Amino acid sequence: MKEKKTNILCSASDRASQNIKEHLIQNEQWEKLDKLPAGWDGLLSVYENPRYRIIEIKDHHIYQDRIDEKMISFGFDTDLIIVASKHKSKDGRSVLTAHFTGNPNDADFGGRPRELSIPATQIMSSILNNMDQMAENTCYSANMESTHHGPTDMRTAMVYAEIGSSEEQWIDPVAGDIVARAILKARPKNIPVAIGFGGGHYASRQTELILETDVTFGHNFPDYQLPYVDKDMIVQAYEKSKADFVYLDRKSMNSKERERLHGIIRELGYPHLRESEIKEIKGLPWNCFLKIKAISDELCPDGKFKITELFRSSFDKTYRPIENGKEVEFFTCNINEELLKETINADRNKTISVLNEYAPIYMEMKNGTISNCIMGIGKDTKTAMQNVTNECIKILKEHYEIKYIPDENILYIISNRFDPKAAKEFGIPPGPMLSELAKGNSVVVNGRTIESYMVHKRMIKEILLSY
Repeated sequence: MKEKKTNILCSASDRASQNIKEHLIQNEQWEKLDKLPAGWDGLLSVYENPRYRIIEIKDHHIYQDRIDEKMISFGFDTDLIIVASKHKSKDGRSVLTAHFTGNPNDADFGGRPRELSIPATQIMSSILNNMDQMAENTCYSANMESTHHGPTDMRTAMVYAEIGSSEEQWIDPVAGDIVARAILKARPKNIPVAIGFGGGHYASRQTELILETDVTFGHNFPDYQLPYVDKDMIVQAYEKSKADFVYLDRKSMNSKERERLHGIIRELGYPHLRESEIKEIKGLPWNCFLKIKAISDELCPDGKFKITELFRSSFDKTYRPIENGKEVEFFTCNINEELLKETINADRNKTISVLNEYAPIYMEMKNGTISNCIMGIGKDTKTAMQNVTNECIKILKEHYEIKYIPDENILYIISNRFDPKAAKEFGIPPGPMLSELAKGNSVVVNGRTIESYMVHKRMIKEILLSY
């Protein structure tokens, strides 16, 4: 079946749109239709090449509901519409934006009230990433905008690519060239899709996630629109975006609004990911990530999980070639809880470094405690657990006297610990002297020198390293 061309919609009433159109023509080889189809009032020009079709109209595009049907009826069938447009803002910033159209409430600028268009989510991510890379060393930044204006009554996936925020930028050839090339080089990705809630008109946190992780966004509702976002609007956004999960910019919204949205999302049964979880998706198939999250949620409810480079590299080399055709089975192993606790008490930062280096996946409980359970694929998980155990023992050796009996698999941690009871027997009063003795310094009480070792007790802790 022949692939349909992407239709790039430009408007003569939009200066930025004209700027982008001119650079589209400069950057590709095109054939201009000599004769336009009769009956489309306001159609000014059509340019075609094997992949794209530029359709230029007289009127402004935001008021063009059902223009996809018009395109089809005049022989310009497509599965994707990219609208070249301007972004207008009083702040006058130099920005390149991409967004989807829709009206959570009234339809003041095209479209219909409480209606959302069908977002071209995978192409939007590609356009935005292209803009960001191409705008390097220029005065422009790339941003996803939240859902706004028309058209909304559409059956074809659509995305806006824009120059902002005033006439100075709209006619800037640098901006026109960047947006044109970003459109032409855009290719659909196959990454998870979120719908977003919270933030400003410029969805800053959502933009960062698109540029820094392997996710994209469909419809996004900023803080000022949230009062209009009810269950029906969330369902419409989720279904039209073909979303995989929901993201809330928690810090941007008040607690009452956050809990209201959480309640609706729970009722609908939509997956909800935090920012820290989204960042863990990078480089992994979505179904693989979901398995990891499900196991982590069961073992550490409301906790966090960390997928290390050890797991990612192992997955790429060994399991990715078979992942689509064979179910990948995850295993968990427990590091000795007392051993891990003692190691973290001795040096938390170094212990976390060990987990990052030797554990495929490890978890942190809701209260911030590092879980002694690690996760991986197959027999490598047990090897990883043994490696972590060995490295923990090395850390403890830096702080304590260690005795290990391999035949019995018993580890003894020998330490000299401050004994407040012994200090009291020497007449040490509460206060700074106790602190000095605990640090290993001597003090003088009633003319008598009390050495630190005199108030420290030799402690032996036994840990059975059972696997």
